[in-house]
Amino acid sequence: MISVVTILTAFVSLGLHAQDYTTKTYIDKHSPAAQELMRETGVPASVILAVAIHESAYGNSRIARYLNNHFGIKGKNNSKKIRSSYKGYSSVKESYRDFVGLLQRRKATKPLFDNHDSEDYKNWVKGIARSGYSESSDWSRKVISTINSYHLDEFDEKTALN
Repeated sequence: MISVVTILTAFVSLGLHAQDYTTKTYIDKHSPAAQELMRETGVPASVILAVAIHESAYGNSRIARYLNNHFGIKGKNNSKKIRSSYKGYSSVKESYRDFVGLLQRRKATKPLFDNHDSEDYKNWVKGIARSGYSESSDWSRKVISTINSYHLDEFDEKTALN
């Protein structure tokens, strides 16, 4: 008779991993980082979370699991586990910071910081989509739907940035 431990060991050795997150556990774990970034920068926490959920299959995609990349940002990585054109990060929080930094650096998204507060998630998402962040024509609809489905706007708050 084959033991459960033997079966689990076989799955792990084949590289088959069970999903680590559900949407709820992902939100519970990462909402504090999103809120911290919102307070620092003005990017709505709901937008940060929804983009991460959408781009990383709520933390379960290969690039999220092996590279800590929750936003599909391209770049160099040093992974020995997967070959990928996506950027590698030392932590999920570093990935979150780089996403917000990307929005701050890009000419097409810089105006969002001056024109929209942290409670205006719809215009943030539409502005990010217009900037060419995603090539998918229904990206903004999916991200806004994620915000609405999981009430992520409850994580947003007016911010007074200096």
